[in-house]
Amino acid sequence: MTAQRPTFRHHAAIALLCATGLSPVSASGETLRGALAKAYTSNPTLSGARAGQRATDETVPIQKAAGRPNIGANGQFEELLVRPSNSFVTPHRSGNATASLNVPFYQGGAVRNGVKAAETRVAAGQANLRATEASVFSQVVAAYLDVIANSAIVALNQANVKVLDVNLQATNDRFEVGDVTRTDVAQSESRLALARSDLQSAEANLISAKENYIALVGEAPDDLQPPPDLPSLPKTPDVAVQVALNDNADILAAKKARDATGYDVRTARATTLPTLSGFAQGAYTSYFSNTPGLEPNKQVAVGATINLPLYQGGGPAAQVRRAQALESQAMEREIEVERSVIAQTRSAYASWQASLQTIQSTQKAVDAAALSLEGVRAENSVGSRTILDILNAEQESLSAKVQLVQARRNAYVAGFTLLAAMGHAEADDLSLDAGALYDPMVNYDRVKGKWWDWDTDPAPQPQATQTVDTPAQNANVDPSAADKP
Repeated sequence: MTAQRPTFRHHAAIALLCATGLSPVSASGETLRGALAKAYTSNPTLSGARAGQRATDETVPIQKAAGRPNIGANGQFEELLVRPSNSFVTPHRSGNATASLNVPFYQGGAVRNGVKAAETRVAAGQANLRATEASVFSQVVAAYLDVIANSAIVALNQANVKVLDVNLQATNDRFEVGDVTRTDVAQSESRLALARSDLQSAEANLISAKENYIALVGEAPDDLQPPPDLPSLPKTPDVAVQVALNDNADILAAKKARDATGYDVRTARATTLPTLSGFAQGAYTSYFSNTPGLEPNKQVAVGATINLPLYQGGGPAAQVRRAQALESQAMEREIEVERSVIAQTRSAYASWQASLQTIQSTQKAVDAAALSLEGVRAENSVGSRTILDILNAEQESLSAKVQLVQARRNAYVAGFTLLAAMGHAEADDLSLDAGALYDPMVNYDRVKGKWWDWDTDPAPQPQATQTVDTPAQNANVDPSAADKP
């Protein structure tokens, strides 16, 4: 039993991802690989999902227990306080001990199918754990890029405020000598006030991005380095969908969940079949007396019990119908998941392609806006352009730069989201520097054959790290952050 992904893999793409910059943390700051590794070891969503999978593992030995021998014993001591008037031989006290052994031989297939259903759900849970990894990693990548992008936007807005502040001072100086009008001064003041407002909004967005990063990674972002290039992604959405249909963990989990409900139907049908079990019983009674006729009693018996259900009030049929309805629901759920994965894959591919095209277009806009701003300033110096023309050119330049930052962020996040939808954005795909990766099969192999009633685990301890001691984040940025994306 295992939930290993299908063999249809894009090994070349995965190898390229490992070779194109997901390198260990550098001395100069945090890398994306380092952030993903920290999230892998300390994110509570992941550690909680692993604990949930360990709970699912235990359903297998629980189901197996129903087919194993059952041993019991009990003892009783009785002290007679008032003896019946018509009985002179009733003992004042007595002790009784019994022991029993029951061995189920045949349960109508309920145990066998129950175990198979549990094993299948373990496989589904392992696939869900893979999907959780991909989801958390996608969130971390988005948070990482959000911090970088918002830092760049803050730096751009800070630079814009400084430029507009210098423009206002120059405009005031020119107004003093009568070179411009009061309207020009008012226009400069208005643009500076709006720029400061935009800067405050950008700073708030940056703080929010940093706090979200802390919630996912467990540590505050520290000089995040530009992310590595993504591997070669599919040339067409059809190729991406084909890979996703084979490798996406959500689809595999839905298939396994559907298979498990099939075993549930067989388990429900077993309630109408006969059952056979063997038993052995022993009893010992002592009257704690030397009175003749009250010697200790011993009894040992062995036998077999067969139970043939004839009529159970319609309950078994209702259980079968219920299990069949749940199987039907699981079938529809599998189709729903498949539809969703196809839509996600195609959407991610479209977003990735659109963002790449946006980068090209916006880069041209940035270059053109810079050239335009330089020309407007030159023309203003000879009187052929107004202050408003300069302000508009500066605003267009800033807007183009901000859009370029956002487009680069969107392209990377969409590309990684596409990898996740294809089933290639999990821990073993990324070669994380996080020590030995968590293998759910280790715990499953450990517990699947356990049979001892007192073989429990130590009291659980939290695995994720808390962030309560992390200081509140600020919007301080290095001016060079504008050049990082």
